[in-house]
Amino acid sequence: MDGPDPDGMRRYSRQIRVPGIGEKGQQAICSSTVLVVGMGALGTHAADTLARAGTGHLWLCDRDIVDWTNLQRQVLFTEGDATGGTPKAVAAAQALRLVNSSITIEPHVEHCTAEFLDALPRLPDLVLDGTDNFPTRYLLNDWCSQHNVPWIYAGAVGNEGVAALFAAGGPCLRCLWPTPPSGSDVASCETAGILAPAIASVTAFQTAEALKLLAGRRDDNTNGLFTCDVWRGQYGVTQLMAEPDPDCPVCRRQEYPALQAGQSEAVTLCGRDAVQIDPPSRRAIDLDTLATKLEGVVEGLERTRHLLRFSADNARFSVFPGGRTLVFGVADPLRARALFDRWVGID
Repeated sequence: MDGPDPDGMRRYSRQIRVPGIGEKGQQAICSSTVLVVGMGALGTHAADTLARAGTGHLWLCDRDIVDWTNLQRQVLFTEGDATGGTPKAVAAAQALRLVNSSITIEPHVEHCTAEFLDALPRLPDLVLDGTDNFPTRYLLNDWCSQHNVPWIYAGAVGNEGVAALFAAGGPCLRCLWPTPPSGSDVASCETAGILAPAIASVTAFQTAEALKLLAGRRDDNTNGLFTCDVWRGQYGVTQLMAEPDPDCPVCRRQEYPALQAGQSEAVTLCGRDAVQIDPPSRRAIDLDTLATKLEGVVEGLERTRHLLRFSADNARFSVFPGGRTLVFGVADPLRARALFDRWVGID
């Protein structure tokens, strides 16, 4: 007969019975902290699995808001989230708290930068990649390598996916790909689309590796690059190098290029026809005051708990308290910056 779970562990009984987990492994999972960067398709699938598995502390970081195009593959979100433009990290945290109230879930409506990572209250036990761009992945690689934090890379586009665990001490992502792919070398969900089963396959591998590591079964982790093509039914693991690349600046020389590079003020969002403006001189702004200033001048003015939304000059704006702004309907960063100066203008 089903009933209350007085000690909080009954829900994990089937997971505890798995030989690789056991009670000791489950306790380790319940004591762990995981940072998930990116709460899109990859991040929501991964966070959902880890929350149900009992990960004690989940930190969810995402800069974007929920859009109708997300609902086809990004679990945890509802039509109400899309209509209201709820920040993805907030919507995901709300959904996961209904799944598991015994764990701590903290949403961070932030652009993942070196400053954000350095400001975390403590080092996480693991970082999961749920992003859609290589600059952020290389930032995670370099930061995790600097702090000896393992992380799990994941990516998917079209009907294909890829994932790999990069443990402390290397090899790292730069050993595999010394420089980030860019331009025509990188397909996106905007150009190639995306099948939800590709996401599910990649995050199944990603979270399985996560649970092994969190449960203290590091020797059982897969040392390889997982690849899949769910349309053709092709799945495999390619063995990674046993030692770091001799020329890797991160593993061999303890240099961290992504941490030294300056953060771009204007960033195009993958597949969104949108640009993020993140002014260098961040300061809190009063969204209510800005709303009063814009009233009667712009269209669709809406003040929510988390942001201010409006439309002007054939673009849609979502302004966050720190001044960070998403400009939708614009692909050119220079035009987005000009629109930001005109309508938000906090610099």
